[in-house]
Amino acid sequence: MKYAKRALAIEPFFVMEVGKRAAALEAAGHHVIKLNIGEPDFGAPPAVLEAMQAVARGGQLPYTAALGLPALREAIAGFYQRAHGLSVDPERVIVTAGASAALLLLTAALVDPGDEVIVGDPSYPCNRHFLTGFGADVRLLPTTPASRFQLGSAEVKRHWTDRTRGLMIATPSNPTGTSILPAELAEICAFARERDAWRLVDEIYLNLSDDAADGTPAQSVLAVDPDALVINSFSKYFGMTGWRLGWCVVPQEMVPVMEPLAQNYYICASTPAQMAALACFTPESIAVCEARRAEFGRRRAFVLQKLAEIGLDVPVPPDGAFYVYIDVTRTGLDAMEFCARVLDEAHVALTPGKDFGSAGTSHTVRLSYANSMEELGEGLERVGRFLATLPAFQGGTQIPA
Repeated sequence: MKYAKRALAIEPFFVMEVGKRAAALEAAGHHVIKLNIGEPDFGAPPAVLEAMQAVARGGQLPYTAALGLPALREAIAGFYQRAHGLSVDPERVIVTAGASAALLLLTAALVDPGDEVIVGDPSYPCNRHFLTGFGADVRLLPTTPASRFQLGSAEVKRHWTDRTRGLMIATPSNPTGTSILPAELAEICAFARERDAWRLVDEIYLNLSDDAADGTPAQSVLAVDPDALVINSFSKYFGMTGWRLGWCVVPQEMVPVMEPLAQNYYICASTPAQMAALACFTPESIAVCEARRAEFGRRRAFVLQKLAEIGLDVPVPPDGAFYVYIDVTRTGLDAMEFCARVLDEAHVALTPGKDFGSAGTSHTVRLSYANSMEELGEGLERVGRFLATLPAFQGGTQIPA
């Protein structure tokens, strides 16, 4: 059988490969501490679970409109007003079968074969695979700790060509947990907009960001670029990973383009998930999610302290999401070997940087602190004991060169 080139070109998702190895170790009776997958351990807010139970008892669940339940679209628009002070027309909100489906619709609507799209490196791999799947020429621009692992306006301008049709930015980013500076984001968007190029911003972790210095919430790109294309999800802030529910916000003129795509690609997002998700936006559920955001902040502080104690470097502390991007150069191991040995010898699952690009990823590792404080503590103790077995370390402390 002959397979499509797009299928054969996609590299394995190493975080899932790590997961398979971890599952095998668990099946053999080992307690594996999973710090590899970005899945909040809290689950959906209680009111959402109760709403789902009520929905399940309600009988028939027909298809919804392809763009989503009107009430849910209105609730999401209201969330932008309450959380970010932004007025968003509910007609611009499209409810999707996870954020992945939002990206599917957007790439289908925007990308023609040969279009050049700028993406930062490192970045979440599935995003660029959607782009290349529709024929885009994805141009990965290396980022560094100096730019907080985010695209800079100077680099975007330097690498822009006549073939560039758009760019994708994730803020906060997976895998680094870092956000782009608001001024840089505004400048990049203005530059692209002047060239009639689209700006796609992944804000899946936006509501897990730290507040600004003045106490105001993290800013959506829509505050500086109302016509930007925004992707978001119920998976992270609301803890609903397996519910497969997301959304995007698009310019009004794009809605008629997106609707037939949604009708044909997946008909509609899950009806019960949409109905239950209405309970996400009650004051009770928002209070639960905000308490969990604060807990992630405590976990992050704990993880950063422990990593420093055992001698692992974090070039840029995260300010959102629930990831820490670690440089393992000092161990003398590359990232793949480091993750394989930590899993096999210490039974701690981490994700090698190779998943996320090529810029420095041979020596970087992503740790997810979406697990409990107890598991984080035990996991980092195990990593520390593993480091103590390496020639470059002694008792968890690096020996000076």
